[in-house]
Amino acid sequence: MISVNEVYNIFLQSTGVNTDTKTVMHGNIFFGLKGNRYNGNSFAGEALEKGASFAVIDEPKYKINEQCLLVDNVLSTLQQLANHHRNQLNIPVIGITGTNGKTTTKELINHVLSTKYKVYATEGNLNNHIGVPLTLLKINKKDAQIAIIEMGANHVGEIKELCQIAEPNYGIITNIGKAHLEGFGSVDRIIETKSALYQSVKANHGTVFVNSGDKLLMEFSSDIKRITYGQLSGNCKGICQENNLLIKIILPDHSVEIQTQLAGDYNFYNIMGAITVGLYFSIPIDDIKFALEKYIPNNRSQLIKKNNKFIIIDAYNANPSSMELAICNLAKIQTSPKSLLLGDMFELGESSVKEHQRIVDLIRKYSFDTVYLLGEAFAKTNADTSWVYTNAEQLSIALKKTLPENTTLLIKGSRAMKMELFLNII
Repeated sequence: MISVNEVYNIFLQSTGVNTDTKTVMHGNIFFGLKGNRYNGNSFAGEALEKGASFAVIDEPKYKINEQCLLVDNVLSTLQQLANHHRNQLNIPVIGITGTNGKTTTKELINHVLSTKYKVYATEGNLNNHIGVPLTLLKINKKDAQIAIIEMGANHVGEIKELCQIAEPNYGIITNIGKAHLEGFGSVDRIIETKSALYQSVKANHGTVFVNSGDKLLMEFSSDIKRITYGQLSGNCKGICQENNLLIKIILPDHSVEIQTQLAGDYNFYNIMGAITVGLYFSIPIDDIKFALEKYIPNNRSQLIKKNNKFIIIDAYNANPSSMELAICNLAKIQTSPKSLLLGDMFELGESSVKEHQRIVDLIRKYSFDTVYLLGEAFAKTNADTSWVYTNAEQLSIALKKTLPENTTLLIKGSRAMKMELFLNII
């Protein structure tokens, strides 16, 4: 068996790591990870044929030559290798987690810090037990100045596990709400899992950035060095305004207004988090303003004008708390008519029907002009029959016939629902 230190020496001479033979590049180290429907060990030979310099495997029968590095467990080796690499980096490592907004917050912080520093940040949603190691191993220690590591969780204890790999010395939890209830079982377990980021930063004698208006986060960070931000409260104070459906931030202490391209007042704290991190790392306020005003979201709180309709597309993902925030935000907007196009929320386990019913009950509290609900979970609620569709084709026909002109429309649903595809027929 080869040791992690030996693998690391090989890694330093490689062109990076890879877990997919479809994208393997010359000089990569291929890690033969196992999934529910595949055994990556069996692709070692193919990876080497395509130019990989070595293949890491954990089943002796796949060791076809000396380029195959046999270890006890491929996934564990990948994670240990990433942790070893992280410990060679003498830079700030910012960990980000939360039920809602963590990817948007990561992108905003990345845009702000990149005005001054060489930043390495999680790409896409590579935020799990495989994605975090891959992100860390992409960091070039020769030029890296700051790293931003997004951490997601769908089961108890996962953030603690990811923190043991990334060892963040800075941290930000966007919020704690209902998501992945199927894997967690209860909100209390979600709280326990997410708050592990604070404890990891504390163990590394670091600093956390905390929403001063969130009592739960303030409580869990009370014994840690922290910088706070909020609505005219905390170390960094801001005021949230809506300007033609987009969020404008006023910073009274700096006499600055920042007109963002993000829709939804629930993004206020994501933006304030990025501002606070930027100020902490000595980014000039004018550069922060420039970075945030230039940031264009993609299917996350994005405002699109199409065929005389204003569309808030927030279809990258959905859970009960983010769905509620988005609906309430649309309800507050002073415009008419207003419409909802919502898809099922996934990974809610036994709570699925109850949580979808809560969304239906919430919709009834407001006067939306048209409502379209897509999916089997919504079909199990007592929603008005005219609202519910289980067939995307039927929904498309209905949208063409009944979606009002000049409406402001919210589109939201879990990733697997692919709600953004409806943009093609609106």
